[in-house]
Amino acid sequence: MRLPAVTRPGENERIAVSREGRSSITSRKTRILSVSDTRSDDRPSDLPRLLAALYDRLPDDHVVAWENVVRQAAGPDDPLLARFIAAQAAVGLAGQLRAVADAWRIEAPDLAGAGLALALAALRAMPRPRPIQPVVSGPLSASIPARLTSGVVREVIRSANTSVLIASFAAHGAEDIVAEIAYAADRGVRVDLLLEESTQASAAFAALPSGVTIWHRASSEGVLHAKLIAADKHTAFLGSANLTDRALISNIELGVVLRDPATVGPLVDHFRWLIAPENGVMRLA
Repeated sequence: MRLPAVTRPGENERIAVSREGRSSITSRKTRILSVSDTRSDDRPSDLPRLLAALYDRLPDDHVVAWENVVRQAAGPDDPLLARFIAAQAAVGLAGQLRAVADAWRIEAPDLAGAGLALALAALRAMPRPRPIQPVVSGPLSASIPARLTSGVVREVIRSANTSVLIASFAAHGAEDIVAEIAYAADRGVRVDLLLEESTQASAAFAALPSGVTIWHRASSEGVLHAKLIAADKHTAFLGSANLTDRALISNIELGVVLRDPATVGPLVDHFRWLIAPENGVMRLA
């Protein structure tokens, strides 16, 4: 319900002039009714916007997981939904999912969970370029809806179906990332690591299976300073963070996630060109 505007003393009545030039007095009560009669559902619905924002944020496998939970839910207050939301560890994700549930409750309480799941499936069926998403390490502020580097790196690697390409100047610790890479290799995903030799970065990946390929620069001119993690040709993380515990968690670092194949594809092609033996830029470690 929209509240009427506050009037000054003496403005409780207004004069309406008719076409015939006659005046009539319209009471304040009538004027208030005319304001409050405006339908609240004239306002744009939040639910479609929130669903689109969720789709923009999450990789497809996470969207599918949310679809499956919503499809089983009897409504926005189903305990199954509440448990799923509470289990989300990614920064801000639980709040984003809770906002969807709140909008569902307010705007479409009779909508079955299957209907909401269908809306998400429709978004996935009509791919569109997703906005660039900021990623940070270190202290978080409310200024931007950023995500933490460590979680995003794991998520990007996990989203790969055929290949993972990683470039890093330094690497140390990062056991969660190493485990995620190993899991990708076990799934049959091709993994190429482009690492700077002078920082002994390859030592962090010594436990990885033999199917993982490590590359160093072939010449001593300059260093490999790029930081890239690409899944297939659909998703890439670019940023300032090396694959070290401090860079992934406590340093002040900044990066972005790209989910547009038209942008990611050429990036991956460039790094594939760098490691092609005939080009003489990189060599096997």
